[in-house]
Amino acid sequence: MAHQASQAQPPQERTRPHEAKHYHHGRTPAAWVGSGIAAAGFLLGTVAFLVGPNWMLFWISIAIVLLGAVVGGVMRKMGFGQA
Repeated sequence: MAHQASQAQPPQERTRPHEAKHYHHGRTPAAWVGSGIAAAGFLLGTVAFLVGPNWMLFWISIAIVLLGAVVGGVMRKMGFGQA
């Protein structure tokens, strides 16, 4: 009987408050933006090697990848990332 009563509780009473806003596995705005910028940099670097190699475009792509890491870190510090 006690087992049936515990199943009748609404789900919000069974979860802990700190789990409601917990992000898992980097699914945060900071992770998405940083990864997206870095992916664009890697794609540009790939194109730089396929068309030449075009070294100027390659170094620009390296700068874009680093920019992705910086933007992700700044967004995390702003509260958009995982604690």
